[in-house]
Amino acid sequence: MADNRQPLKKQKMQEFKIADQTYTSRLLIGTAGYPNFHIMTESIAASGAEIATVSMRRVKFTDASGENLFSLLRERDMTILPNTAGCFTAKDAILTANLAREALGTVLIKLEVIGDDQTLFPDVEQLLSAAETLVKDGFTVLPYCNDDPITCKKLEDIGCAAVMPLGAPIGSGMGIRNPYNIQIIRDLVEVPLIVDAGVGTASDAAIAMELGCDGVLLNTAVAKAHRPVLMAEAMRKAVEAGRAAFLAGRIPRKLYATASSPQTGMID
Repeated sequence: MADNRQPLKKQKMQEFKIADQTYTSRLLIGTAGYPNFHIMTESIAASGAEIATVSMRRVKFTDASGENLFSLLRERDMTILPNTAGCFTAKDAILTANLAREALGTVLIKLEVIGDDQTLFPDVEQLLSAAETLVKDGFTVLPYCNDDPITCKKLEDIGCAAVMPLGAPIGSGMGIRNPYNIQIIRDLVEVPLIVDAGVGTASDAAIAMELGCDGVLLNTAVAKAHRPVLMAEAMRKAVEAGRAAFLAGRIPRKLYATASSPQTGMID
């Protein structure tokens, strides 16, 4: 019989796989919106992240000093995850994914197909269409999607390597607005579940992990923080703590108090 008092091995707590690649950090980080490349690279280092996502349509690949974003990431042995941010149709997303594969030599793609400029919510119909085409074309597809269990299940059935539902609208910092849907998605899908968008601070990341998510992808919460490097460190610790809490198993919620000290043997 296993001794549940024994601490979990660090490898079991941290390691997770996307397709055939194994990672030790469960925090994925974006590269947009930082004051400069220096703060970006320092933040990435503080986060402990091994995967960095890059917009193929919107990001500036060089800064004022002439440094190249992709070179900086490769120097740090980061896995570059190109994304299709800014695409509003399946056709545009597929084209952008193919350009990323040709330019970067990777089949990894974070698939985004946005419905409108104001909410930045995914267009589910276009997303499913693009995902199906890209999976057939040999891509490892990580789709940004609504926190809808049925959509997530359809994306898994198509062959996506993970599902990445939003916690709240992109850049809103509102945290996990519908934890119940996240829990249902966790029950429905077997591929990695990564919360993408809406994280504002460390407690949001911890909550996502406590719900059973395999990872958290964030950008604005670090890039736009008053002290990005310090926030990146906080996010790293939050993801680790949330994962440990999920594996440890929280106590049930109760309306009334339950004494933590034993009642037997008390002095009269």
